[in-house]
Amino acid sequence: MTASFTFLVNQASGGGAAPDAVVPIARRLRDAGAAVDVTYSPGPQATTELVGAAVSRGDVVVAVGGDGMLSSLVGEVARLGGTLGLVPAGRGNDFARMLGIPVDPAQQAETLLAGRVSAVDLISYDGRRTVAGSVYAGVDAAADLVVDRAHWLPKALQYPYAAVRSLATYRPGRYTVSVDGVAQDFCAATVVVANSAYYGKGMRIAPSAVVDDGLLEVVVVGAASRRGLIRSLPKVYDGRHVELDQVTVLQGRRVEIAAEAGTPVLVGGDGEHLGVLPARGQAPAVVAVLPGALRVLR
Repeated sequence: MTASFTFLVNQASGGGAAPDAVVPIARRLRDAGAAVDVTYSPGPQATTELVGAAVSRGDVVVAVGGDGMLSSLVGEVARLGGTLGLVPAGRGNDFARMLGIPVDPAQQAETLLAGRVSAVDLISYDGRRTVAGSVYAGVDAAADLVVDRAHWLPKALQYPYAAVRSLATYRPGRYTVSVDGVAQDFCAATVVVANSAYYGKGMRIAPSAVVDDGLLEVVVVGAASRRGLIRSLPKVYDGRHVELDQVTVLQGRRVEIAAEAGTPVLVGGDGEHLGVLPARGQAPAVVAVLPGALRVLR
């Protein structure tokens, strides 16, 4: 049976690097006898239609771009029972990092042709958005907005710059976090609900996270001085931040979050803006695991 692939490419990913990333991989797949169709940034409605058509043909849907592009596809691919492939070509590529997707194009093509299909968990945010890696509220979500305006910097510096810039101006919030029905209150800089260990271009925010265990890791970074948070930032890259007294790690399947601060508390997911958290006393936002929801080649 001939393998077939539908590549969906975000042309803006990686500062415009995504289209070039497709060329050597598509060539190798075609040389191996596979059928390959490539579409560039068709827009959300057209993308949904393309995913539906691809899955109905039995194609592997290949996300070419970063974590935002990936998360824009995973919900529909999972809903239809399709299989997803990844060509990481964005700035962060954190979910691909978690899955062990290689960076070499030849190895990426081999993964698509001969990789194993695994069932991995996803995250539902308020029942209206499906996310692959993590949902976060607070200073991390503010950093996303800084990254979007930091294209003048080299890619390697954009996330560290955004983190420091956001920490330098952050205001702590009062969070109510309920994990599987057990509520706790925190004064915190950020709350991260993670399926993947990584976010922010390699920051190991939830080092014990596993993508196929049916559980979410909840990492609460308590309020501290701006200088103290910035000084602690390097620890996030190897996961040592979880040893700090102001960091709390919880685990569960359903997380409810509400918060209040001087300004609305922003929410993000895999690099995309998801809105603001409800205030405490209102119905909370619900972040829930979707166990084994997505079939992915790795």
